[in-house]
Amino acid sequence: MKQIKFILLVLSVTVFLVSCSSSKKTVSTYKPDKKKKVSKKKEKEIIAKSDDIFKDFNKKYGSELNSTTLVYIEKYKHIAIDDMEKYKIPASITLAQGILESGSGKSTLALKSNNHFGIKCHKDWNGKKVRHDDDKKRECFRKYKHPEESFDDHSKFLTTRGRYSSLFDLSEDNYKAWAKGLKKAGYATDRKYPQKLITIIEDYHLSEYDKLVLKGNKRYSKEKLKINIDEEVVSANNFVVVDKGDTLYSIARKNSISVNNLKSINGLTSNEINIGQKIFLAR
Repeated sequence: MKQIKFILLVLSVTVFLVSCSSSKKTVSTYKPDKKKKVSKKKEKEIIAKSDDIFKDFNKKYGSELNSTTLVYIEKYKHIAIDDMEKYKIPASITLAQGILESGSGKSTLALKSNNHFGIKCHKDWNGKKVRHDDDKKRECFRKYKHPEESFDDHSKFLTTRGRYSSLFDLSEDNYKAWAKGLKKAGYATDRKYPQKLITIIEDYHLSEYDKLVLKGNKRYSKEKLKINIDEEVVSANNFVVVDKGDTLYSIARKNSISVNNLKSINGLTSNEINIGQKIFLAR
């Protein structure tokens, strides 16, 4: 009889505790949508089409743009497209941030640490670290074994930190809103950060990769599917051709423009230019 009473007592306490715990409110946290399964055939189609877009663009404008940046896009566009499928981050934004933050893969941080997005250590980082001068001297940055790890961590960084959650309320084809949203959320301190991303995206037509993903997932309206590479015509009076002895400084001085503006317009990450190269003076 005592054993039965004891068992009943334990059961009643258990029921009471369960009922109490169920009354507590759960804290909601942002979680990215799980990656939709894409058939291998569809993946191959997307890769093939992205290659075609790049080849077509490179054929038309390759000689007019920074070759280092073009190589960077060709090398990492498939990763950016895959991350857009998985995390809903526009491929154009991922590529533009990678280009800007890593100097098209040529920055010290990218070359020595495979960190293409300037992501600092933060308290929750348990991986390898490297010291690098940024806003302050010898700041702690994340170090990766391969560049691909940097791309993956960048996507996870945006999707798991609450301050970036508002970005995922934006349309995936609205790269301008994403660029402004990143600055507002505190990704960068540079007040011109959004415009720099937008300029890179538009100069290199990176939004075409966004359209490709959205079209493949039937998340893009028919009227927006037309590729507009042929719609932009560059004025013949809008550039100079580099001649022997020309430097960015001499070109800037002759045309009353700053060297920094020239580099930004042309997507240059260094002062190096080549004879015969077109340097645009405005966009």
